[in-house]
Amino acid sequence: MDIQLVRKLVKLMASNDLTEFEVEDQESGLRLHLRRAGSEAPPGAALVNVVGGTAAAPMAAAPPVATQGVPAAPQAEGGESNGTPFLSPMVGTFYRATSPDSDPFVEVGAKINEESVVCIVEAMKVMNEIKAETKGVVTEILVENGEPVEFGQPLFLIQPL
Repeated sequence: MDIQLVRKLVKLMASNDLTEFEVEDQESGLRLHLRRAGSEAPPGAALVNVVGGTAAAPMAAAPPVATQGVPAAPQAEGGESNGTPFLSPMVGTFYRATSPDSDPFVEVGAKINEESVVCIVEAMKVMNEIKAETKGVVTEILVENGEPVEFGQPLFLIQPL
């Protein structure tokens, strides 16, 4: 799926005040689900979740966009897979729990599903709960609590179920 097409879909969604939009490209196996962000987001902001394929870059001069891409699993030494990288959907500060006194959302070995919150990424003083959007087991946590993260940076390795 072309990034220009994704940008057009986000603009179309914003201009028509849609709350959700989903499209699937059978040829590439890419599924795109757009959903208007929560109440803390400004009007017209949209959240873009891309499952499969490659991560798309945020749009310039348009509604804020975060993208979640899931590339193929890397190979560990010896040819064994450690899991699929779970990429940061935005730039911000990574937090493993809601507060320093709280238990982390996930630990290595935790079973997760599509609705499991795996971390928080703080961006512009907004705490964004990041959901797994896949079923699996967390095999590695790649980022330390409180570290800044970049868009598309691997945060976890997840072994799909």
